[in-house]
Amino acid sequence: MSDWVDVARCEDLPPGNRKVVAIDDVAIAVVNANGRWYAIQDVCSHDGAPLGDGRIDGEQIVCPRHGARFCLRTGAALCPPAYEPVAVFPVRVHEGVVQVRDDRDD
Repeated sequence: MSDWVDVARCEDLPPGNRKVVAIDDVAIAVVNANGRWYAIQDVCSHDGAPLGDGRIDGEQIVCPRHGARFCLRTGAALCPPAYEPVAVFPVRVHEGVVQVRDDRDD
């Protein structure tokens, strides 16, 4: 189990913004979508492109390379060319700081 990792102060990531952080060599895009926080693996399951620069559309992120869409809540691939999900991670706000952790080995 990894510890919580500080991403940024809340005010530094207003709605529509995101920041990519690495935890144990895993890139994670932490996204503020309309005031709700999400953390999703920063890799498209279609071809390995980074998702962090993708457009945010509600609770979805759109891969900037080929337009695949992923659910920010579940990581599910929502349209071709991606068919496989990507990992999502717990995210929280603690004392005004957005934090994320990789809980896959818990």
